[in-house]
Amino acid sequence: MKKIFIILPLFLSGFLFSQKKPQKHPAKKGTVAKFNYHDEFKKISDEILTNGEAYSNLGELTKGIGPRFSATPGYAKASEWAEKKLKDAGIQNIWKQDVKVPVWIRGKESLQIKSGNGEWKNIRMLSFGNSEGTGGKDLTAELLLVNDMTELNALTSAQLKDKIIFVNSPLDQKVVNTVDAYLITAKSKLLSASVIGKRGAKGLIIRSLTTASDDTPHAKMIYYEPDDRVRIPAITIGVKSADELEKLLKKQKVTAKLNLSAETKGEAVNQNIIGEIPGNKDGKVIVLGAQLDSWDFAEGAHDDGSGVVQCIEVLRTLKALGFTNNHTIRVVLYANSENGGQGRDMYASYVKKKDEKHIFALGTDSGGYSPRGFSLDMPPQRRRQIFEWKNYFLPYGIYDFDQTYAIQDIAPLKKLDIPLAELVVDTQRYFDYHHSVEDTFDKVNKRELLLGAVAMTQLIFMIDKNW
Repeated sequence: MKKIFIILPLFLSGFLFSQKKPQKHPAKKGTVAKFNYHDEFKKISDEILTNGEAYSNLGELTKGIGPRFSATPGYAKASEWAEKKLKDAGIQNIWKQDVKVPVWIRGKESLQIKSGNGEWKNIRMLSFGNSEGTGGKDLTAELLLVNDMTELNALTSAQLKDKIIFVNSPLDQKVVNTVDAYLITAKSKLLSASVIGKRGAKGLIIRSLTTASDDTPHAKMIYYEPDDRVRIPAITIGVKSADELEKLLKKQKVTAKLNLSAETKGEAVNQNIIGEIPGNKDGKVIVLGAQLDSWDFAEGAHDDGSGVVQCIEVLRTLKALGFTNNHTIRVVLYANSENGGQGRDMYASYVKKKDEKHIFALGTDSGGYSPRGFSLDMPPQRRRQIFEWKNYFLPYGIYDFDQTYAIQDIAPLKKLDIPLAELVVDTQRYFDYHHSVEDTFDKVNKRELLLGAVAMTQLIFMIDKNW
């Protein structure tokens, strides 16, 4: 392959990326030195694929700590673990940022259904995160099937009153990008407890937002409107139960019985965990972000334990290779992403208040699958500059730079005019496990996880050298 060189000023020639100086062409006095970025990319890849610690770290986080939901002892343990791992990676600047998070307790929960004079049948289920409960008492009502907003709008308040609404809305299998399919369905007003509750319903049951065909329920976050006079409980069930329930409802009347002891008990303080390598040229910041919390029942291996260990791996690699960075390179491990988002909002508020100059933010929250590229949410001139680096990334399977969405944990930084990027991976299996008990360490492939860290480190290196 023909090598492509980027011209840099002579005063950068003394900067080190690895323990050995970057390869240069002989330079006569008055000429500029040329960095061989193909070689630098290979050094990054070789270091991570041979010495990378992300996979073993992920095992510690998922199997050693387990679920790390906000305002629980699991999250406190995860915070301590993250600090230690940043120190082990050679990071000296480590600090914590207090974040107020809701204290939501799932407690005991159950769903039973029966048709006619039949017996009650238990159905696997999960409450929405932050959902109101039933006070530990049975909430019994007739089930009403609604498949789309047209059907809902056609029903009168009398028809909806005191019913438990069941929404069997699958992800659109024709949408190849599973993230797009998920977002399209998740944003539907039909899945809103507030919308259903304002029409007089007593509860909401939805089909899990998943590409799997099993009966594992997948959690979802609930948002109540401030003017909701009654906050109805909401739950999710697996796809097999959902399809069987729809068939049953088309034949006869079905009654459901919900019993949820879920409740919110004020707020607690968790921390964003932050580690950084200070810049040698200036204090401008390049930030990488991932969520440290998981659901209360899940290891959160793909979502987002993989992102956490990849971010730490980026810093470890830069330190191991003796990289002398121009700008401060910072990792933020966010609290409370799953049931609130207070961690990301707190960090964005901090950046605004301190008037810190951030030149780039990279997020990763789509699992530890094979990397395919980067989604670029930034001005056109910045996108074009990254496009010009494609030939350096191609040998590592990185080719997709066309998407333009930003991940949720770095999304608040967009309001501060900070260029955003997200690691794009092959997500065809991601929503099989997303927000479920199936999101476990054994579902993550070591090599795919490490290759994601390779791509992230390579991009951070290029941003630091050229922006």
